[in-house]
Amino acid sequence: MPELPEVETVRRGLQPVMEGEKIARVETRRGDLRFPLQKDFLSRLDGQTVTGLGRRAKYILADLASGDVLLMHLGMSGSFRVAEGSANAQPGAFHHPRSEDRTHDHVIFHMVSGATVSFNDPRRFGYMKIVRRSEMDQEPFLKGLGPEPLGNEFDASMLARACVGKKANLKAALLDQRVVAGLGNIYVCEALHRSHLSPKRAASTLALRHEAPSDHAKRLVGAIHSVLNAAIEAGGSSLRDHRRTDGELGYFQHSLKVYDREKQKCPTPKCDGIIKRFTQGGRSTFWCPKCQK
Repeated sequence: MPELPEVETVRRGLQPVMEGEKIARVETRRGDLRFPLQKDFLSRLDGQTVTGLGRRAKYILADLASGDVLLMHLGMSGSFRVAEGSANAQPGAFHHPRSEDRTHDHVIFHMVSGATVSFNDPRRFGYMKIVRRSEMDQEPFLKGLGPEPLGNEFDASMLARACVGKKANLKAALLDQRVVAGLGNIYVCEALHRSHLSPKRAASTLALRHEAPSDHAKRLVGAIHSVLNAAIEAGGSSLRDHRRTDGELGYFQHSLKVYDREKQKCPTPKCDGIIKRFTQGGRSTFWCPKCQK
């Protein structure tokens, strides 16, 4: 599943053709994705101008002039394809190429500019929903999400407070979307390695007495910031089918230190450890037992 940097890359790829542009009409090739499309889905989109294109966690949010917001989630295999005249581009960057089979184009946005934006999803785990902007705080998909890891609210103090008394391990706490929104398995593994913290470490160790952040918390927040920013700059990781809007694969996968590097030498200077893999919460965890404590 695409993680925050991949979703942000897709959002940026869609911006030039959608933000500030008017939707002439929307075409749906089926009545459902992961969930049924709303009965008034088409009528609430046709003729609307996209006033802004944002992101919350792993959701792309299209603000409409009507006061509605279109929530879009890529799911496991969803991708967008932009067509302008004879040129085609696919926002994102995935290791296993996204489907080119047009039979999986389920939702197509025809823009007044002449561009078309097609949502393709063979496995149909993606979904779309229209919500009133005034009701966003109560939207079940968004309600309860923690702060954005690249937002001003997310810092070592906030993370320490969120982990006070937690019995969960550090990796599980970081994957909890109520603690921090948008982090996924790949980047949690990478951030833990960069901060030299074990995924098995108790999350509660991020807080000192009176909920003050420990040095571990400060180091971890810095690592999260650096790994996400580097991945976004590189266009996202080319793992799990992510492809950018311009069709190019992302390059951050070449900078991964531990993820999918089982049995390779740890890249930390002066560390002679070997990267190992084990299953945590049903997901593969990659780490160096030697330098991650």
